[in-house]
Amino acid sequence: MRISKKEALELFDLDLIELARLAQKVRFEKHPTKLVTFIADTNINYTNICETKCSFCAFYRNKNDKDAYVLSIEQLKQKAIAAKELGLSTVLIQGGLNPEIEYSYYIKMVEELSNIGIHVHAFSPPEIDLMCKITNKSPKEVFEDLKKAGLQTMPGGGAEILSERVRKKISPKKISTDRWLEIMKAAHNAGLKTTATMMFGHIETKEDIIEHLENIRRLQDETSGFRAAIAWDFKPENTALKKLVTKKASGIDYLKILAITRIYLDNIENIQASWASQGKQIGQVALYFGANDLGSLLFEENVMAQAGFRVTSTVEELATLIKQAGFIPALRTTNYEIVRYL
Repeated sequence: MRISKKEALELFDLDLIELARLAQKVRFEKHPTKLVTFIADTNINYTNICETKCSFCAFYRNKNDKDAYVLSIEQLKQKAIAAKELGLSTVLIQGGLNPEIEYSYYIKMVEELSNIGIHVHAFSPPEIDLMCKITNKSPKEVFEDLKKAGLQTMPGGGAEILSERVRKKISPKKISTDRWLEIMKAAHNAGLKTTATMMFGHIETKEDIIEHLENIRRLQDETSGFRAAIAWDFKPENTALKKLVTKKASGIDYLKILAITRIYLDNIENIQASWASQGKQIGQVALYFGANDLGSLLFEENVMAQAGFRVTSTVEELATLIKQAGFIPALRTTNYEIVRYL
């Protein structure tokens, strides 16, 4: 039975083991077996130049900084080819909001990577919004162009916390909650499945977290376009936001939010355990707090690395972690199709 926002807030005070039990009940109602999936992919950032300069971000650079970059299409191709040769099935492509990049670059990028024969999982609502601004096109028109070029799915970046109270403080130059939801709706209407993400552990309250989840649940009721939900904690090192955070989120905090996400988002099938941001042991424990998926292998990852946090793994190690936790591992595609059991 669907819980209310008031009931969701009460879950924060529940005994941790009882919360895990409730989340696992929902998990096994949706996924009756002990199967836990993950994907072998890589995350390529085409530029680190960004005009929004969010206070939580250690990745962005100004265009005149010595280490600022924009990858050429050829460089992107070589990274994608290298990923494919390693057996990776998907490239997750995201970048900073760089207004000097021409629209044709994005289209050409998707075309060239699609021609390699790799799944292109690219861009976030803020990036789509930038494309709209530089072309005077609607999100619908931009998605038509990108789909024609070969875009297959879209990640849920740029959400952070979908609460205007929070967004105005941590990312005042980034798109609003309503615009994020509007662009996600346009993606879903264009036939593009996406993920829904949340970054917590900074200045948000429990009420903000539930507001975020309510926004996601409401749109999912309308479009059924979210394939998975993912939460991770804020990494404060090298960020302007660090000085405003008085208490770093703990592993317990993460497990609570993961479980509440599983319970509240009753209309989203898959909940990912973010081992890459929480560490492998918490990733294992998360499989008892409602997660049915261990997310991405992330052969290349730059954003958390700039905040001083980088965890790496292999297909074999993730499979072992899943088995050690008492579950059955399988490699999947971005579309949650099983590639092989491990």
